[in-house]
Amino acid sequence: MKKKIFVYQILTRLFGNKIDRNIKNGEIWENGSGKFNDISDKVLKKLFDYGYTHIWYIGVLAHSTATNYEKYGIPHQYPEIVKGKAGSPYAVRDYYDVDPDLSVDIDKRLDEFDSLINRTHKAGLKVIIDFVPNHLARNYQSIAKPPTIDDFGANDDKSLAFHPQNNFYYIPDQALDLSRIKRKNQPINYTEFPAKATGNDCFTNSPSLYDWYETVKLNYGVDYLNGRTSYFSPIPDTWIKMRDVLLFWASRKVDGFRCDMAEMVPLQFWKWVIPQIKSKYLNIIFIAETYNPSEYRNYLADNTFDYLYDKVGLYDVLRDVASGYRPASDITFSLYQVGDIQHHMINFLENHDEQRIASDYFLKDGKKGKAAMIVTSCIHVNPVMVYFGQELGEPGMDEEGFSGRNGRTSIYDYWSIDKIRRWNNNGMWNSELLTKDEIELQSFYKKLILLCNQQNALSEGLFYDLMSANYENPGFNSMKQYAFARSNGKDFLIVVANFSEKDETITLYTPDDVFRFFGFNIPGNCQAMPLLAENEDKFIFNYYSPFKVRLGANEGEIYKISFL
Repeated sequence: MKKKIFVYQILTRLFGNKIDRNIKNGEIWENGSGKFNDISDKVLKKLFDYGYTHIWYIGVLAHSTATNYEKYGIPHQYPEIVKGKAGSPYAVRDYYDVDPDLSVDIDKRLDEFDSLINRTHKAGLKVIIDFVPNHLARNYQSIAKPPTIDDFGANDDKSLAFHPQNNFYYIPDQALDLSRIKRKNQPINYTEFPAKATGNDCFTNSPSLYDWYETVKLNYGVDYLNGRTSYFSPIPDTWIKMRDVLLFWASRKVDGFRCDMAEMVPLQFWKWVIPQIKSKYLNIIFIAETYNPSEYRNYLADNTFDYLYDKVGLYDVLRDVASGYRPASDITFSLYQVGDIQHHMINFLENHDEQRIASDYFLKDGKKGKAAMIVTSCIHVNPVMVYFGQELGEPGMDEEGFSGRNGRTSIYDYWSIDKIRRWNNNGMWNSELLTKDEIELQSFYKKLILLCNQQNALSEGLFYDLMSANYENPGFNSMKQYAFARSNGKDFLIVVANFSEKDETITLYTPDDVFRFFGFNIPGNCQAMPLLAENEDKFIFNYYSPFKVRLGANEGEIYKISFL
């Protein structure tokens, strides 16, 4: 049986942190930090038992921070070009090193990460880390790179704004001006001459607070100030350096890369580099953070990316449907947009960039995301991603410091998350300190994810949308309900989701075509067995007595159909 990928996304710095003393804008010695070693055999086995196949560890690569590690030979850090105390995991200061915040013995931090990789594999899980190709930290300096590799910018001609073989873009004869980002009582000691372009394509020496001011843009041979003219022959030096980075981590048994802001890097680079990595590491996967549907197929062609973010499609639509802003029937139209490449899209309802389901800005209650999660998980064979704490109803409403209270779990601050900390329970990873609602929601996620790989129709079957057959059905509200069928030619499932704020009795017509589509004869009586609900009885239906079910508010169900 082909296994459906379920990725559990962990912000490593927060996941294992047991300290409950959270101080706004706190230092690491006040608020603590989770470590590689906190992610134990016990919790990895639990995640495997919960049905996950991959763990995406965020914040592994060494990134800029306000914490001083100079006594360990780590270059001096500049808080004025760091977001928060802990810093952004996407302002990488050394592509060949791991973050010292995450290690117990800082001098052995790479060994500790290697041990985590081995533990993860031992548990039956695969490892994904971030690859951040568009930008790096303003004060990037590698102390861990192989001696045969030059550092980024070491051989640049800094007198030129652009040269195809430069690693950075420069603003010649102008120093970096940080006056627009100066914070109260924050001295500015960092200097940069000539100034480099900022990571969000900001080609000025004076970035603002709204820019990615802690990063600098990498040069892949595109002259942005001259009509985006490209110079890809000879191969730009940045391409070669980034290939070396990917090969380094692949050699350490990483199983995949989530490629940050992939569309900000030339497509030609991806088509050049990914086949080279895959030729040496056959089973490695590449996931692209993408937001431009018109380019999706280009990123999948020629053995390039394996999976793409489905953010501006299914995520955006499901969020609006679950919130009551759009009709459930719009889900159908979002699927049509990706059509033949649906199996390459990675679905999610939360990640580190998006607001939590249980936040005040989304549904305010994790349980209200059940219908959306059923659709997300069951709609196709493609991968699904869950952000740590999502399965406990984590609201993301803490005010940690730099990020503010915005419905997201901060990636910039030292902190610990109450629900995760109680689940951790001093390394026991049990439910003793969880509430009844948290246990129920976690059990729902576990059951749903396991079903997706226990039922072949979900892990490898085809999809049939039942909405068009029910638009005129007075017993089915296409504004608030969504239904589809899945089958692999042997098993037959019907999935129904209720996005209403109240319990509903739903009648569903199953047209002859759905059976023909999956290769079945038109049946007489059918028996439906609910797979998610506890203690629900089987029931009989047929073409003349339609499928009729009762679903709770914001709930859904998967029915296994037997032909009598």
